Amino acid sequence: MTRRFFVNAAAATAVASGVASGANGKLAIQGGTPVRTTPFPSWPKTTAADEQAVSAVLKSGRWYRGWGKQVDKFEETYARLLGAKYCLATANGTSALITSLHGLGLQPGDEVLVPPYTFVATINAVLVHHALPVFVDTDPATFQIDARKVEAAITERTKVILPVHIGGTAADMDTLLAVGARHKLAVLEDACQAHLGEWRGRKVGTWGAAGCFSFQNSKNLNSGEGGAITTNDEDLVERCFAFHNNGRGRKVDSYHFAYTQNGANLRMTEFQAALLMTQMRPLQEQSKLREENAAHLTSLLKEIPGIEPARWYDGCTRSAYHLYMFRYRSEHFHGLSRDRFLEALKAEGIPGSGGYTPLNKEPFLKNAVQSRVYQALYPKATLDAWEERNQCPVNDKLCGEAVWFTQTMLLDTRQGMEQIAEAIRKIQASAHTLVS
Repeated sequence: MTRRFFVNAAAATAVASGVASGANGKLAIQGGTPVRTTPFPSWPKTTAADEQAVSAVLKSGRWYRGWGKQVDKFEETYARLLGAKYCLATANGTSALITSLHGLGLQPGDEVLVPPYTFVATINAVLVHHALPVFVDTDPATFQIDARKVEAAITERTKVILPVHIGGTAADMDTLLAVGARHKLAVLEDACQAHLGEWRGRKVGTWGAAGCFSFQNSKNLNSGEGGAITTNDEDLVERCFAFHNNGRGRKVDSYHFAYTQNGANLRMTEFQAALLMTQMRPLQEQSKLREENAAHLTSLLKEIPGIEPARWYDGCTRSAYHLYMFRYRSEHFHGLSRDRFLEALKAEGIPGSGGYTPLNKEPFLKNAVQSRVYQALYPKATLDAWEERNQCPVNDKLCGEAVWFTQTMLLDTRQGMEQIAEAIRKIQASAHTLVS
């Protein structure tokens, strides 16, 4: 029984009862003392090993994957980590999506079923192929694509189902794979936020035809930019390799020119791969800490009326917790708007975000769908009905309620999670003073 044990226990008891220090005091946004005065952990985290790995590549002069071995090593290691047969490293997560869609045979004139609650890269990868994104509404309890609504969105043009494991928690893969099998459609997993996330004990990114990952600077596994495709399909990975290598297959060396298909340069560099190899070392430990803190935070937040943490599907056995997401119900805070709630939360030393806006309503999408190339590819009736067909009212509501905490906040201490809950309780107790 240490002093730290008693301090933490006392703090937890105080938070649970809603009377932790400052909980009933003056709000920081009104000049009171903030609940938290120290920043949450910074990101990325680097060590001497990262510097040594990048320096070794620099000194080798072998910076390109065709001349070096770091990308090959990363692909082997990441495939083994996820339990996939094959891994193909790419320049970024968007490149992984573009390459995978090409490998799956997506053509202009096809349709891809996508969620409206995702980063725009998911949609841009579809548009690059001059295919039509078709939005399927969100399940508000989980923030994931509502798999129960996918089948109704399928037409004779549908080629791919593209779920996104938002926040690092799995979409309903049982339902999605069953629908894909019934209609002979590929399921491509956008797992860009879901490193080490699991569905029924198996890593996400290994269930569908392929999985796509991002190693962009904010991601749980990070090399500034970078991406990867995982698959168990040898033919698919070879098609993807050729496409990401300007149409040149694996057996073509740097001094000979032969092409098997069209393609682009979407390769990962040796620098990125070397950094990923060292950044993978603490990944499991960091993930475990996020999971423990997220579980504790959920146990606290679900006791606060009007705060509803995102749920998991029964098949989800591990979340990557790239994001910690919950729904904010203003009616339990005297009608205090979410934006004002976030301002008050930030003043208490707890940074939060409102997350995504309704992607299906972005003006650029309507412009793309009405462009000359889409008019040449799709019947007028299809394009005229696109906007009405892609209404997602549940997602619209969710976008006005969602609150996010980033993965770095979950790398803090258990006490940090208690401070988050304390700040929310404090705001709730004085919310009436912030409502104009």
